[in-house]
Amino acid sequence: MSRALVAVLAGGRSRRMKTAKALVPFAGEPLIAHPLRAAAAAGLDAVVVAKAASELPPLDVPVWFEPDEPQHPLAGVVRALESGRPVVAVPCDMPFVTPELLAHLASLDGLAAPAGQPFPARYEPAALPALREALAREAPVRATLAALAPAQVDLRPFGDPERLTLSVNTPEQLASLPAP
Repeated sequence: MSRALVAVLAGGRSRRMKTAKALVPFAGEPLIAHPLRAAAAAGLDAVVVAKAASELPPLDVPVWFEPDEPQHPLAGVVRALESGRPVVAVPCDMPFVTPELLAHLASLDGLAAPAGQPFPARYEPAALPALREALAREAPVRATLAALAPAQVDLRPFGDPERLTLSVNTPEQLASLPAP
């Protein structure tokens, strides 16, 4: 079995943030640096998956490009899975994901996700046909993952579940966050 790869998803539109989320400063560095640092601390290989036109800071990991259309989180997951490796997918706007949680997800076999949450989650190349079909329909990510019946991951051993899965979507939300 091949080792899981952490795919930090950075291809979104950032409509509510009104600027590229990957570049938004948080705790003295770009938002995308936080999940990348967690992956490195877990000893996992990481890539960033983004649109070709996505604004990104300088990175020390490979950047893989997803198609320009559709604008959908599954585009990045599908692109990462095309590597043939299992993928732990985490959005660039999740600054509180921990190395321990990423390492745990990477160590599992098969699809695995927190209850009701599509990220962070472990996806498998075997799910590519279903994920491609869902992407073609632009189906909701949560519904797509639920239909795949992933193993449920209890986040409590890794910290506060709400904090671990918090996605920063607006400038107001960002301003209200405590430092990591």
